[in-house]
Amino acid sequence: MKNKIGLFDDKEFTKELLKYAVPTALQQLMLSLVSVADTLMLGSLNQNCMSAVALAAQVQFIQNGLVTSCVAVIAILVSQYLGKNDIRSASDIFKTGLKINGLISLFTFLMCVLIPEKLMGIYTNEPVLIEIGARYLKIAGWSYLITGISQCYIGLIKVSEKAKYAAIITGTTVVLNIILNAILIFGLFGFDSMAEEGAATATLIARIVELIWSIAITFTPGALKPSLKNFFSINWVLTKDFISQFIPLVAAYLIWSIGISSYSAFMGHLGLDAAAANSLGSTMREMTCFFCTGIAQGAVVVIGHQLGKGDLVTGKLYGERVFKWGIFISAIVFALMLIITPITVANANVTDTARKYLLDMMLVMSVYMIGRTFNTIIVNGVFEAGGDTKFDPISLLICMWCMAVPLAALGTFVFNWSPVLVCAMTCLDEVGKIPIVIHHYKKYKWVKDLTR
Repeated sequence: MKNKIGLFDDKEFTKELLKYAVPTALQQLMLSLVSVADTLMLGSLNQNCMSAVALAAQVQFIQNGLVTSCVAVIAILVSQYLGKNDIRSASDIFKTGLKINGLISLFTFLMCVLIPEKLMGIYTNEPVLIEIGARYLKIAGWSYLITGISQCYIGLIKVSEKAKYAAIITGTTVVLNIILNAILIFGLFGFDSMAEEGAATATLIARIVELIWSIAITFTPGALKPSLKNFFSINWVLTKDFISQFIPLVAAYLIWSIGISSYSAFMGHLGLDAAAANSLGSTMREMTCFFCTGIAQGAVVVIGHQLGKGDLVTGKLYGERVFKWGIFISAIVFALMLIITPITVANANVTDTARKYLLDMMLVMSVYMIGRTFNTIIVNGVFEAGGDTKFDPISLLICMWCMAVPLAALGTFVFNWSPVLVCAMTCLDEVGKIPIVIHHYKKYKWVKDLTR
């Protein structure tokens, strides 16, 4: 195959990449809109309510690190086995992931329902924020119980020929979530205003609909229907393969998500204005991640299909295509962050001090998103497609935990740096990781067939 230079020259590859990338990107965007809706609606009530729910949501953020790592392994291995048309092995891999995510979700649920105040105490020492956040978690915990199962099914849909339905399901449930948010938070149509409890209830209802719908899609004609027969039996060969991918991924996601969560905790200890600015800025930052998440998912599927059927040459070539897409999407996200910054600042219902923090933080986050976008596409797309999952946790330990976290912690608890400077320290990890990612990419350790 001719190695074309232009980004869009290989029309066959571009079509296949976007076929899987667009549904995932739209799904990620819609999920981010829920966070934006929660933030804006709760923020219109009062600043503390917005900040408390943003901090409480860090519990789910950590759970998502575990759930997403499990779903990522499903995508990696199922994509390769679909490449060689081995449906039975793909089904066994799905069952393994479903059991793991079920246990993760059950644990998170119990923590939120039984000890919500202790969880909130990790992120802030402000009694008012702890009280509000605990009320939110007691209800939201039930939605966390469902999330692990529904995400397994949606992950399976995204790597199949029914990929577009992942975006349809997510888009519809997000709209439902936002509508219910408005009704329950503000007390519309005769309902009592439930504030943060209304936001949690709306999320729970949306997750129930999502679970039922995603399972139903697997029974439609042409869908990849996993067999749950002998659900508790274990295929030890494939389970070993699953665990070998899962451990590095879960380590990476835990290292990353706990690090990101600690950043929120630092801001929570810098005062109410810093917490509010960081909560709003982080929400807008995460919203722009739908670009890189979509391309990464598309890369896992299109590269994985080629590697799974033994065509390592084409798999490597597709990796080179995705590398160029990584540079292109990074530039787009940087520009998008600059565009939404003045809009967000102008419409934020916060104090003047928090507004000044927000402006400066979002400018810093714009630069951060260049590295975040590129690294996500290459590490979680190209590398994972070939099962090269060990690089991610090592790079995070170096860039995040040996550099960004210590500097941000020192700035918060020792040197009393300004919230904006602490925010800048938290953004060093992704920017500093770019040259390491490029160096590792050129070793081509990710060009591997993982199937048996």
